[in-house]
Amino acid sequence: MAAENHGWVGMGWDWTDVDDIRRRLDEGADPEKWSGGRPLHRAAVFGSPEVVAELARRVEDVDAPENGVTALWEAVVSRKPDNARALAAAGADPWRPSFGGYSPGRLSLAGPTPHLFSVPEGEGLTASERAAADEAARLITALGTFDYDGMGLACVAGIDAVEAVRRLEAAPVADEVMEELLEAPHEYDMDESLQFIGVTSVPGGCVVTQPWGYAPQMPGVLTRLSVDTVCYGLYANPKSGNQGSIARHGTVEGWDLHPGGGAQENDTSEEVLASYLFQYNAVAYSCAFAGLRPTDRRAVVGPPDLWVALPRRDYWSH
Repeated sequence: MAAENHGWVGMGWDWTDVDDIRRRLDEGADPEKWSGGRPLHRAAVFGSPEVVAELARRVEDVDAPENGVTALWEAVVSRKPDNARALAAAGADPWRPSFGGYSPGRLSLAGPTPHLFSVPEGEGLTASERAAADEAARLITALGTFDYDGMGLACVAGIDAVEAVRRLEAAPVADEVMEELLEAPHEYDMDESLQFIGVTSVPGGCVVTQPWGYAPQMPGVLTRLSVDTVCYGLYANPKSGNQGSIARHGTVEGWDLHPGGGAQENDTSEEVLASYLFQYNAVAYSCAFAGLRPTDRRAVVGPPDLWVALPRRDYWSH
């Protein structure tokens, strides 16, 4: 067995074949090491309950961490309840604190399987956490599923579409101009097409959107929109994935963020909860961050309340 593969050569995304896993282990595969990580963590996300149980009985510590979290945390975050149950049955602790002070068990109470574990006295969600979870479920349902690759948007708290247009000093666009552009936006010169944005009022604020480009989250747009308020910008970059940004009181304070991505070790409890609730849903995450409560997806996919043209200026130096 080569030291670098620890008996797991050929293992990729599929960790569901318990007979193969058991054979490898019996032949000397290391239950503690795989490709720089831990096999149990990999199986918690990509495996079957049978594989999880087999690995769990072979490791020294079923709660051994990888990148700061346990295999049980990974199973809960990945929405793999059967794997989570297998880990708990093997002795994993659902109430062991992790990122943001959350434990796997308390985090699960906010998700689709709140009865995953028996809840001890004193554990549970606060009223504000329960409200956040309920609103997340409503928002995700209201927006539904759609392709937003290549889209840019800015979710702005506390102002409507008319105020957003005023702050941007944007000008109305004739219907015939937009009709022609919308037929084939990528056939236009980018410098020309980027100046056109849609703006829509929603409960809690407004959404600035561009289905074909990143203009709404350019720094100079975000700083103007966020005067005396906060906004969250998103560009669903087709090449590198979702890119988020935060602007508050006219200043960009967060850039190259990962809305809908996983929680990080130094995240606050609010950030950990949002990462869990809006996993792989960058648009809903962006709306929720700004406190927007759209009742459908129109503000994002159109048609917007207003099509306007941005004045020509340098939006990258704010």
